[in-house]
Amino acid sequence: MSPVASVLFSLGHEDGNSGTQWLCDGEQSSSAGRDLTNAIAQAATDAPGPICVVPMALGRDPRVIADSARAANWAVDNGLSGRIALTAPFGTADHLIGWLRAAATRSPVGPDRALLITAPASNPFDDAELFRIARLVRQYGKHRWVEVAFVDGDPDIADGIDRCRRLRAETVRLVPAGFGVSASPDILARPDTEDGGPLLASGAIRGVITARVAVALDRLAHGDNGIHVGLDAEQGHGYAHSHGQTGHGHGHSHGAHTHSHHHGNDR
Repeated sequence: MSPVASVLFSLGHEDGNSGTQWLCDGEQSSSAGRDLTNAIAQAATDAPGPICVVPMALGRDPRVIADSARAANWAVDNGLSGRIALTAPFGTADHLIGWLRAAATRSPVGPDRALLITAPASNPFDDAELFRIARLVRQYGKHRWVEVAFVDGDPDIADGIDRCRRLRAETVRLVPAGFGVSASPDILARPDTEDGGPLLASGAIRGVITARVAVALDRLAHGDNGIHVGLDAEQGHGYAHSHGQTGHGHGHSHGAHTHSHHHGNDR
């Protein structure tokens, strides 16, 4: 009988202080980085089986994937080759769009109602991605207004509600774009708001996790630990993709295709 895998969850800003109520007995969660590295080392000591690291990303946090891969790569360099696997991220931006569209479908529609998609503030690039996602949720849904607001960000939740009210919405339904709650209790106690969370039920989260771990363990058995994919997660994202005017040409690989970019004035 094969040893039971240890499952570690790597958390980033999309966790949204969820409290990780979906954790099962024996599972651990930690912030990506040094905490995750320490958790991997402890898991290796506690049990002899494989260790699966699951980046709890929902399509807007490539850093948590890359940081998880770096922690797992450290483990390989320190004697855990063959035991450590990095799963695919919990979800992608396409998954998030689908889950938000499902939440919108569960929400009443009317000329005086708006959806406000909420998330903890992060960096300009990850925050901007949520505006793109919200636009697609609106495009393929029935709600006239689908807006975005951030916890401790710009616009903040109160600003987002105010914008919806200025657009003549009487009721604003808040839907979290992450694993946490949509807003603080005082916001949700307002008579003009409704709580549209959670985005996913605990059972649905467990189902996705089970699938990600099963695939990762199967690949690990065939010699693929998944780390190389995770290390490239931040490629083409954020300031790292802006090269100024130094002048050079190079290739980038994006998804299933490769193309080259030319920057500056090469001679």
